[in-house]
Amino acid sequence: LFVQIPRILAKKKVDIVLEPRHFGPFNLPKSIKRITFIHDLTPLHHPEWHQFVSRFLQQKFLPTILKRTDHVLTNSEYTKEDVIKHFPVTKNKITSTLLATESFFKPKEDCNQLKKLGIDSPYLLHVGTIEPRKNLNILITAFEKIKQQSEQKLQLVLVGKKGWKSENVFEAIENSPYKKDIKVLGYVERNALIALYSSAEAFVYPSLFEGFGLPLVEAMSCGCPIISSNAACLPEIAGPAGLYFSPTSEAQLIEQLRFVLNSPTKQEELCQLSLQQATNFSWIKTAEETLSVFEQITK
Repeated sequence: LFVQIPRILAKKKVDIVLEPRHFGPFNLPKSIKRITFIHDLTPLHHPEWHQFVSRFLQQKFLPTILKRTDHVLTNSEYTKEDVIKHFPVTKNKITSTLLATESFFKPKEDCNQLKKLGIDSPYLLHVGTIEPRKNLNILITAFEKIKQQSEQKLQLVLVGKKGWKSENVFEAIENSPYKKDIKVLGYVERNALIALYSSAEAFVYPSLFEGFGLPLVEAMSCGCPIISSNAACLPEIAGPAGLYFSPTSEAQLIEQLRFVLNSPTKQEELCQLSLQQATNFSWIKTAEETLSVFEQITK
């Protein structure tokens, strides 16, 4: 990042360097334009969610990177405004370009896929790395209270790899009186994931902070009802398709879960709203907007 890549880029006389992870390459000649992509500012808001080395490097270098870059890209309006707030120097050189999902995310129920995964009851779904930021303990607790207060069969399905500092999530599952109804599937292949999104009672996203929240768009593309925290950019992404709760309020989450689980009519309405909201996200649109930035800074 400091020597080899800058040397190659200078030798090839490239026009633009895009930094997808906003860190390097450094020491580029002034003739090369630089675009920096900021996914979120969690190193500033929640340094405890990052390992020390990563946290230190980003806090040390990010102000200089953003000052020197020719343009900044973010993947939501929320992150764009957050960057401007903390780094006013970016105000006139920043654009948000929303992300999207692959076209194969569409409604497709598949009972055989669910059976293979050990799912034999209605279920709530979460997709994402198991780590502190995802706030899964509040979902597990809310699920337990729903089970205690209702005789209906219900499972909780967690999809995603095990991340760092995830021990307390697995302890909560192990100590749960309903642990047999909590399915931790880890990584699942594409067809299984589509089947899970397509048949869930609701996709529940209790995250404490997101720069975009790609699983929301995947779930909406499959027509899944959305129950999301109102943190950061998530209301921007789910829009009118989502039912929202404070990520620190277990009572609000339980209220929204009951609302969906006890109303088939509302579930169907949310399915249609999800499909409609998903049409706002397109990789073609993202590509066109990104290319427009390339053209803008090379004029």
